[in-house]
Order: sequence, then structure tokens, then C-alpha cells
Amino acid sequence: MSSLPSKVILVDVGPRDGLQNEKQTVDAAVKIELVHRLQAAGLSEIEVTSFVSPKWVPQMADNAAVLAGIVRQPGVRYSVLVPNMKGLDAALSAPRDQWPDEIVVFGAATEVFSRRNINCSIAESVERFRPVVAAAQAQGIRVRGAVSVALGCPYQGEVSADEVEHVVKLLKEIGVDHCGIADTIGVGTPKKVQAALERALKHYTVAEVSGHFHDTYAQAIVNVYAALEVGIATFDASIAGLGGCPYAMGATGNVATEDVVFLLQGLGIETGISLDGLVDAAAFISGVLGRKPVSRSANALLAKRASLSS
Repeated sequence: MSSLPSKVILVDVGPRDGLQNEKQTVDAAVKIELVHRLQAAGLSEIEVTSFVSPKWVPQMADNAAVLAGIVRQPGVRYSVLVPNMKGLDAALSAPRDQWPDEIVVFGAATEVFSRRNINCSIAESVERFRPVVAAAQAQGIRVRGAVSVALGCPYQGEVSADEVEHVVKLLKEIGVDHCGIADTIGVGTPKKVQAALERALKHYTVAEVSGHFHDTYAQAIVNVYAALEVGIATFDASIAGLGGCPYAMGATGNVATEDVVFLLQGLGIETGISLDGLVDAAAFISGVLGRKPVSRSANALLAKRASLSS
């Protein structure tokens, strides 16, 4: 137990990754309120929106309004996903106090996913990011990168640790500050998780590597624990288990922030996050969407509250 990190940072990706594939339009005011509830619960890193073409991701067409509407709190890092220079230019077109603190770029671990998803090779995709990274860092903006389909590809199937390391090295070469290993379709298991993370740790320090796990096969929480065992102390998670992957049939979305915090509390690992505050945020956004949270912890704690108040 002593080998596990004593403190963990959670990046809540619910407002962006969690909501981007929702079929119903979610108002900017709701997204802003969700960010406010997350930071009130103690989240210090929140992925709030993305600057992608509204043609491809109409849910994120209100990106500028969301960034402009957030009442920012000291010590909270607000990040946005940008796919190219056009996206970065759009993110920086607002007054400086509305700029993101961090941008997120991503490359696929397999050539077939890269070509089918963004119509170019892995190398070409990373080269597109090179000027984005340089321009962002010149403005004092941190760059977080992610290796998608790092633990399994919907087209190729198995993904080797060598393939993951190849993309990690490319991201490092263009100056990306932080590298996330993403199980985009939720097929990863603990040994595969550790093998991929260990390759990333050859090129980035442990503080510069994170895990991003989906719960398609109910492996996300055990994969978080497996990552903790190799020293990883930063994880993406999504309030209420929001999200999913259009490439994974039956995918239930990102690991829920509440479930990760419940695990970490049980391990005595500090997060600075209120579980009750997260449950409130999960109930809020789930109510807007008209369904229960995916999160087991949120549902259990909400049921407990209801029984105590009856």
C-alpha cells in the first residue's frame, strides 16, 4: 500500500468529452453551471469544451460562450481540446482572461484508427500539432496530449505497447508537456494498462503521465488501481460517468469521477474533492439529461439520501 501515490489529481472531462456525443442539445448555461459545480466540489482541473468544427461536433458549437461564462476560481486549470491551428486561433480569439489555461491534442495509437477518424497518418496528425504546440506554449498555455485507442482499436483489435510508445515519442518530440494513455473503447485490462504506461514513463516523468479509462467492460476502476500501482497519480474521469465512444458498441462512457473518488478515499489517497459535492453535480447534469447517473457511487449515495429523508 505504501507504494501507491499519497495524492491524486483528477481531470474532470465531463463538460467536454462527456457531453460531446449527447444527441440532445445541452445549453451553454447548463455546461457553465456544471463547471461551477465541479470546481465547488474541489476539482482543480476541468476540461470544459472543444474548438472543433460545429459541423462534426455540434454540441460544442457554444465553446466560446462556455469559456466566457465561467466564473474562474484561483487554482483551477481550465482546458479545451483543439484539433489544429484553426481551433487554437478560435480558442485565443477571445479576451485573454477567457483563454484556456491548457489545450489538449491527441494522436491515435494505430494507423487505421488515425486514417478513419481524421483521414491522415499518425505522423501527419502529429505534424499538424507541431505549430499548435509551439503557438500555445509561446502564450504560456500548457499542452496536454493523449494517445487514443492505446489499449485496443475498434478496427485493428489488439494494440501493442510498441505502437503506444511510438506515438508517445512523437508527442514528446514536438514538445507536448503531458501525455495521457487513453483506453478509448474500454477494452483494457490491468496488465495491458501497466505495460502501456511503463512505455510512456520511458519518455515522461510520472507526474507527466495520466490514465484515461472507459468502462465498457467494467474494467475502468481496476485499471485505475493498476495505474496507481506503477505510480500514476493523474487520471481523467467524467462526472456521472458521462460520455461514450461512437466506435465501441455498448460503451458506457468514461469512468465516473465519483467512483474514482470513492476508491481513492478507501485507499486513503488525498484528492481534495468532496464526494457529496460530486454527487450533487452528478444529480444536476443527469436531471438535465433526463436519466440516472451511470456512476454506481452516485446512485448508491443518492438512494441513501432518499432513504434518510423519507
